[in-house]
Amino acid sequence: VLSDRAAPQDVADGEAFRAADLRDASQVAAMLQGIDRVIHLGGQSVEADWETVRQANIDGLQTFFEGCRAARVSRVVFASSVHVVGFYGRNRRIGVQDPVRPDGLYGVSKAFGEAMAALYADKHGLQCLSIRIGNVHPRPLDRRRLSIWLHPEDLVQLCAIGLEHPAIHNQVVFGMSGNARAWWDNAPAYALGYRPAHDAEDHAEYALAHDAPADPV
Repeated sequence: VLSDRAAPQDVADGEAFRAADLRDASQVAAMLQGIDRVIHLGGQSVEADWETVRQANIDGLQTFFEGCRAARVSRVVFASSVHVVGFYGRNRRIGVQDPVRPDGLYGVSKAFGEAMAALYADKHGLQCLSIRIGNVHPRPLDRRRLSIWLHPEDLVQLCAIGLEHPAIHNQVVFGMSGNARAWWDNAPAYALGYRPAHDAEDHAEYALAHDAPADPV
């Protein structure tokens, strides 16, 4: 079952579409009717003014989680973002246990989403996996993205873990492929069986060749 505010043009056989706006509790309730597990990718996906971020990623997310509780949804995979920790320097690796340091209002809203997942897991028994997604693309496009790249197939693997792993209560992981230059320690994902099929270093020559020149000193 797919959901968005507007129907996509390529709904395939075996798929159904239910229109829903996250700001409308009745639409969210109808969308979740009979649903057991959800991959939640909806909301405002980039930095914006506070009103735009708040409506989709704060108010809308609370409506979504409360709808899941009422519909007895068992699991949620929540699309968080590495912008939750965007103000850490690149001089050391950080883990999911390090305090959040959002780099904008969008990052703040994703930190709120992780907190909502924790609340609904601890208080209502909803099993949650929050994926701090890096840059999703078939290959890393520059030097920076050698550290934060996530191949779409590896994202699918993380989503499958979130939907199926028996031991998940509430867990945060980083959404990245096999990146030797990573700025993040993704041990919690590996402990859940994550084994990325793609390695950023396979694309290093291309990424470095297309890297923008450094700013002059």
